[in-house]
Amino acid sequence: MNEVQQAAITPAPLLQATEHTLSLRDGTELFYRAWLPATPTDKALILFHRGHEHSGRWQETVEALALEDVAVFAWDARGHGRSSGEQGDAPNLATVVHDMDVFVRHIAQQHRIPIENIVVLAHSVGAVTAAAWVHDYAPPIRGLILATPAFRVKLYVPFAVPLLRLRQKLLGPGYVKSYVKATMLTHDHEQSERYRADPLIFPQIAVNMLLDLYDTSTRLLADAAAITVPTLMLVAGSDWVVKIAAQRHFFKRLSSPIKKMEILPGFYHAVFHEKDRHLAVAQVRAFIQERFQRPVERPSLVDADKHGYTKDEYDRLRQPGNVRFAVVRELMKTVGRLSRGISLGWRSGFDSGVTLDYIYENRPQGITPLGRLMDRAYLNSIGWRGIRVRRALLERALREQIEQTYAAGQPVRLLDIACGAGRYVLETLHQLRHIPITAVLRDYKQENLNAVRRHADELGLTNVAITLGNAFDRAALAAITPRPTLVIVSGLYELFPDNEPVLRSLRGLADAVEPGGHLIYTNQPWHPQVEFIARVLTNREGQPWIMRRRTQAEMDELVATAGFKKISQEIDPWGIFTVSVARRADV
Repeated sequence: MNEVQQAAITPAPLLQATEHTLSLRDGTELFYRAWLPATPTDKALILFHRGHEHSGRWQETVEALALEDVAVFAWDARGHGRSSGEQGDAPNLATVVHDMDVFVRHIAQQHRIPIENIVVLAHSVGAVTAAAWVHDYAPPIRGLILATPAFRVKLYVPFAVPLLRLRQKLLGPGYVKSYVKATMLTHDHEQSERYRADPLIFPQIAVNMLLDLYDTSTRLLADAAAITVPTLMLVAGSDWVVKIAAQRHFFKRLSSPIKKMEILPGFYHAVFHEKDRHLAVAQVRAFIQERFQRPVERPSLVDADKHGYTKDEYDRLRQPGNVRFAVVRELMKTVGRLSRGISLGWRSGFDSGVTLDYIYENRPQGITPLGRLMDRAYLNSIGWRGIRVRRALLERALREQIEQTYAAGQPVRLLDIACGAGRYVLETLHQLRHIPITAVLRDYKQENLNAVRRHADELGLTNVAITLGNAFDRAALAAITPRPTLVIVSGLYELFPDNEPVLRSLRGLADAVEPGGHLIYTNQPWHPQVEFIARVLTNREGQPWIMRRRTQAEMDELVATAGFKKISQEIDPWGIFTVSVARRADV
């Protein structure tokens, strides 16, 4: 028996957890526990429990890990344990993922622990949530441990997922009681009894959360290569709850330069409550110690436009497609023109500012009832729904940054370098008329600027300067006066596959913005219709609309390289579009 295994078997003296709460923006109170070492530390381990459970279930594991110089934290997810919210429920899984981001940032700030010095250990459903967080938010954590991740739950009922979708559509919100008995989780009879007797364990899960778990897992299985964080995966060899094949698939696709998968033979799903749980604890302890002993190792993504899996995808999309897409394209170019939105896309480009303004309006129009029906289906496509959510997130981020800048006694000087029709910016300025704001809205296309002028006149705004400008001209951006305190770049960089012009633009913004000023930027790390778009639709130049996705980690690295530090992020429920806020370093 080696030293690590012996330490795992012999727990440290009982560690007393302190209890805390965190208030979220929507009023939810998150309960969490903290096990703090006697001497302050700059290293942390954050634990995320499996479905139905709560943070108190980690007590024995924390003691067995015996990490003397590491602060340990564990939450009760909303709707679980002592946190508020409907039991076993949340608006969607994306909300829980965002909760996770807020929680980790809270821990980092309150305890002065750099996010780069945080390791995350997550179990089952919590492991899927953590993987989604790392994929969607790209936190630069030191390591990720996924224990029996529930990428595919064994539902045992034929057509369970389609039936649940039908139930959700016909009956609305509801719950499914877990079929998992305590004896299916562990061979340890005492631990089974504790599980059954725990009053904080809620044996049901909301149908929408179960479906979101499936859909989010599908996305992660397809796009695991976006994750570059050092990762340890623990697999239960005799898991009754989740499918091992999905875990293998995810692990194989990871881009992490350091990754390790350990199969625990004979283990049931609850590996930290199994008879031989010291084996799981030993693997976790060794990984954590190694992560803190070695320097952070993360490949640079600045050249991801030249090599890597998103570049490979982009190159594949540039090759000829199959007959199916050609047929769809012809139908959209003929019958599809009965839809006003589709007709507008063919005329101005499906990625143009004019098209975007029409998508925001979201009012089906067309020639004949068939045309209007087609337009409704077009406007309801997943990508356009995501765009409208992105707009709402942009409006909220913009409003919050304006109010915070004003409250701090700083002048609010706004710059949008590729404004399109500018509708959401102008409407936000109109709503905040009580705050003195000056705004410069730039775009390369006069058609868009004409629309901006019309909207500004309709709203009676006189504090807006509207000018032609190249968003990729560093010198021109740097010369803008007076220097802006808040810059927006929305929906622009996603349209350009190469990183060099994006970096040039970002550096121009860093030159332009006041030290301590803020940048609001967007990204598209994932799109379920990326091939359809490339094969069927055309862009503003009349060419096939072929996009190279940037992972969130890549986009954030470009922003950081230019001199900004990301401080917050939001994402739509489908994981397509992100809205982030970064701060310009003080000079």
